[in-house]
Amino acid sequence: MSKILDGKAVSESVKEQVALGVNELKKAGISVGLAVILVGNNPASKIYVANKKKACEATGIKSFEYILDENTTQDELISLINTLNAEKSVNGILCQLPLPPHINEQAVIEAISPDKDVDAFHISNVGRIMVGNFDFLPCTPAGIIEILDYYNIKIEGKNCVVIGRSNIVGKPMAMLLMHRNGTVTVCHSKTKNLADITKNADILISSVGKANFVTADMVKEGCVVIDVGMNRSEGKLCGDVCFEEVAAKAEYITPVPGGVGPMTIAILMKNTLTAAKKQNGR
Repeated sequence: MSKILDGKAVSESVKEQVALGVNELKKAGISVGLAVILVGNNPASKIYVANKKKACEATGIKSFEYILDENTTQDELISLINTLNAEKSVNGILCQLPLPPHINEQAVIEAISPDKDVDAFHISNVGRIMVGNFDFLPCTPAGIIEILDYYNIKIEGKNCVVIGRSNIVGKPMAMLLMHRNGTVTVCHSKTKNLADITKNADILISSVGKANFVTADMVKEGCVVIDVGMNRSEGKLCGDVCFEEVAAKAEYITPVPGGVGPMTIAILMKNTLTAAKKQNGR
C-alpha cells in the first residue's frame, strides 16, 4: 500500500510560514490584504470563497469580499477591479472563476494588475513562468511542487506525465516540472495510447476532471500519483484516480479530499504575502 501525501499537513506548514511573514510586515506597520470577487451564486465557488476567508483569518491577512449579482456587467466588474488595482490596502486580487457566460474571463483576468495577480493567470505572469523569471506561481501547480518537496520526492531526471492541458493546471504544471529538470509529457483528449505513456511515468499528475479516470493498469509499480481531480461519484467526493486500486501499486499518492485541494488555498496566501512584500520594497 502506498504512502499518503497529506496535503492538509503540508498546507498547515505553508500557512504557518505565511503567518510569520505577515506578522513581520505588521511589525513594520504594513498590513496584508486580499480582495476576492465572486459574481453570481455558484455553490462550489461560494465554498471556495468561504475557505479562502478562513485561510486569511488563519494567516493574519485581511480579507476583502465583493459578492456581485450574476447580472453584473463586464464593465462594472472591470471598474471594480480598476478601483482595487489602485487601492494600497489590497495587495492581491482574485476573481473567482467561472464567471457568468456574458462576461469574458480573459478580459477580466487581464484587467487585474500583474503585481496583484495572485492567481498568476495574467498573460504577463504566464510569460514569466515560461522563462522561469516569476514572482507568483499558479496556486495548484505550485501546491503540488510544495507537496513533492515536503516529502523529499525528487523531480530531476524523472519521467513526469501530466494528464490535462488547461491554462490553470496542466500547462503551468508542465513548466514547473521542466524548471525542476523533469522530463515531461503532456497528455490530453487527443492523445493516442494514453496508458502506454502513463505506465512509464515516475510522477503522474492527473487533472482531467473525470471521476475514476486513472486505473491501476495505467500506472507502474512504485510511481508517485498526484490527483488534482475534484469530482462526485455516487454522491461522494472523489478524484480522477481510482484510489484503492492505484494506491496498491503507487509508492506515494494524494487522497481526495485532503490532497491537492488544501494546497491551492495555502499557495494563494503565500502569493498574497509575496505581493505585499514586493509592493512595499521588501
